[in-house]
Amino acid sequence: MAKSYNRYEYETSPKKLEPYYAPNQKKVKTKAKNEKKNSKNTKKQKETRKLKLKIMLYLAVGFTILFAISYRNAKIDENFDKVQTLKSELVAIEKENAQLEVSIESSLNLTNLEQQARNLLGMQKLTNKQTEYVNLPKTDYIEAASEQVIIEEKQSLLEIIGNYISELFK
Repeated sequence: MAKSYNRYEYETSPKKLEPYYAPNQKKVKTKAKNEKKNSKNTKKQKETRKLKLKIMLYLAVGFTILFAISYRNAKIDENFDKVQTLKSELVAIEKENAQLEVSIESSLNLTNLEQQARNLLGMQKLTNKQTEYVNLPKTDYIEAASEQVIIEEKQSLLEIIGNYISELFK
């Protein structure tokens, strides 16, 4: 009986259509074949797991290396900034030091010292009446050392042994 596929049906439940192709029937496999296939599948699964683990490990190592490099660069930048601020502080301190040196040198001339001595300390210049001269005899008061100082130099072990042997034969 030939069925028409394009025909409209008025019933409430449609008829099942036959497929255009005949599905392949599964062949019955033996237990040995199933075990071989299962063992091959488990080996493949283990290999894929190992491969995935290796990939994950390489990725983790790569990320840690990248993190370490970026952390190191951040620390280098931070230290560079510290060095720059310290250099700028050094320049400012050196400038201030130079200004202080100039002010000290300008205040240390002879006229300023005399004025400060007169005004602050009440000092005056010496007159000829305040000068006293002292006569010293021209003899030498240095005496020569009565004892002779012997300075021994450090000797090596071989020299000490050689000296000891030479003293035995004297």
